[in-house]
Amino acid sequence: MTTQPPRALLALSLLVACACGGSGGNTPQPPGGPNPPSTPPPAGSDAWIRLAPMNTARQEVGVAELGGKVYVAGGFAADASTVATVEAYDVAGDKWSFAAPMPQALNHGAAAAVGGKLYVVGGFLATGAASRALFEYDPAADAWRVMTPMPSSRGAPVAAVLGGRLYVAGGTPNADALEVYDPGSDTWLALPAMPTPRNHVAGGIVGNRFFVTGGRPPLTLSVVEAFDAGTSLWSTRARLPTGRSGHAGAVVRGCLYVFGGEGNGASPAGVFAQNEVYDPRTDTWQSHASMATPRHGIGAAVVGERIYVPGGATLQGFGATAVNEVYTVPRDKSCE
Repeated sequence: MTTQPPRALLALSLLVACACGGSGGNTPQPPGGPNPPSTPPPAGSDAWIRLAPMNTARQEVGVAELGGKVYVAGGFAADASTVATVEAYDVAGDKWSFAAPMPQALNHGAAAAVGGKLYVVGGFLATGAASRALFEYDPAADAWRVMTPMPSSRGAPVAAVLGGRLYVAGGTPNADALEVYDPGSDTWLALPAMPTPRNHVAGGIVGNRFFVTGGRPPLTLSVVEAFDAGTSLWSTRARLPTGRSGHAGAVVRGCLYVFGGEGNGASPAGVFAQNEVYDPRTDTWQSHASMATPRHGIGAAVVGERIYVPGGATLQGFGATAVNEVYTVPRDKSCE
């Protein structure tokens, strides 16, 4: 499989956004009005609720939890410019604050936290070139460091943490790459290639396995593959019921939840609201409460068994939003 060069991807996104009749400057407001509720939803309600929006509308962002806060790094701003902006969401206070910006502006980067630090890896530069960069953020110092870059440049990969190490899968142009970073030694190791090369992927860690879902090209891949860190082998799993790209993934109680994405030909906006959950024990999928605001170009972070999905785009291509919503998983849903 071949992948499109980053410039072609950006040009395609602009074309699609125009066809949908919108851009970052005309982002439709989601239903429910601009004022968020002041309290989180009850646990176990299989429902979404609107929270305080980000200070800046952004899509193709890196999202991760660190110290009970949700960090949103980089992305495209509402004017389609690539930014280094970083915001942190205080879950308890339902408010956002700016953190120190990244050393370099990036869109389509992946984010994850390990060892008390936030890492942003890969992505695209403002020029459209794919990046190898790895940035480390120290919340105590509110400062970034440039770490050893990835062996391969990749935009729109997925990152996750297992055993204190950072795994990064997929992305373009090196769409089958799987590489792992050891923060203790600041070194990278190449691992067996992913069987299906793809970008704009999502996923998560369950047990000893790294699950990678969906992606493109095309826009609506439904492939699911899992890398076993113990055996260093990939396996093919049950297909994603709704093929998509630019979606988000998060794990709660051993279940992998997959949200949103783009490539929805049945919607004028071109984005998906689907929320589908995978049980690794049975290799099966179920549908749960759809997103209140369908979006792509998103990430997800778990705090207290609630899944936070900030930002993204409400239109396929460009359509950045500052919306911030949280999903509470069903009380009786467990895959452990």
